[in-house]
Amino acid sequence: MAAAIEEVLARAGLPPDPSGAGVTCTTLKGGLSHRVIRVDTGGRRYVLRILDPAVSEAGLGVPLRQEIDNTVRAARAGVGPRVLAVVDDYADGRPALLLEFVDGRTLGRDDVRDPGMIPRVAAACRRLHAAPDPFGNRFSIFRKQDELVALCRRHGLRVPDGYADHLPVMAGIERAMDAAPLPLVPCHNDLLPENLIDEGAAVRIVDYQLSGMNDPAFELGNIAAEADFDPDRAAALAAAYFGADLTEALVARVRLYLLASNYTWTLWFSVHHGLLAADAADAEFDYWAEAADKWGQALRDLTDPGLGRLIDTVRAAR
Repeated sequence: MAAAIEEVLARAGLPPDPSGAGVTCTTLKGGLSHRVIRVDTGGRRYVLRILDPAVSEAGLGVPLRQEIDNTVRAARAGVGPRVLAVVDDYADGRPALLLEFVDGRTLGRDDVRDPGMIPRVAAACRRLHAAPDPFGNRFSIFRKQDELVALCRRHGLRVPDGYADHLPVMAGIERAMDAAPLPLVPCHNDLLPENLIDEGAAVRIVDYQLSGMNDPAFELGNIAAEADFDPDRAAALAAAYFGADLTEALVARVRLYLLASNYTWTLWFSVHHGLLAADAADAEFDYWAEAADKWGQALRDLTDPGLGRLIDTVRAAR
């Protein structure tokens, strides 16, 4: 591997290690689909992201060329890591990205839930959403849900009991969103805490596997879902992002997308468990346990007596 990475560094025009010690490779935890490696050489650090075609082929990510393009565009916005090289044939025909190593602290759930961090995360989202180059694809959590439901049925994959019973509710949420749509912006769409890095001056965003043009309120709802925000924290995130433009309908929109995120990503983990777990980037990760956890959070909100009011509030905003 070291020799192959040295070739990548040379192709990127990066200077060789003057000490002649070569490179040290460390697999980074947290990559649940693609393989992510920290490269140390001559006192410098980089990240090599090796993209697995099976991920997008299984519907678990956007097409690889689109992921690469969106990563480049996010870098231009100053929120994603700089792209130093794109390698089309790194290993076994798999493409790879050589990226800037963002020197900072990878966030965890408790970090994102901290009231002092919420405005900083919202600011990172605003920087991405204001990217000068729009992404070349669209992303809808509702279309992803349709895709994953069909995939589970086609392959007879295990899903949580009662999952399909709530599909009509999700359709009603989508109709409410469509009644008062927000302009689409470049979104990450998978902002679990580990994709956020605090480098001190700002929070940076990494891993554009599911990126695409989307409703900005979904980005916020997804953050709230991944960090298991209560309604007050979700409202605080919405306030930090929308500022003076905040309305009750926007808060409700974020909370409904929190539900849609948990409901849909339940199947993301079901598919990964059923189709790709044997060759997963993180062999120790329990994809089915994560599916069950997402489902439990989704079911909590699906059975909340206030759900109908949230839907009505969003629908009335048109």
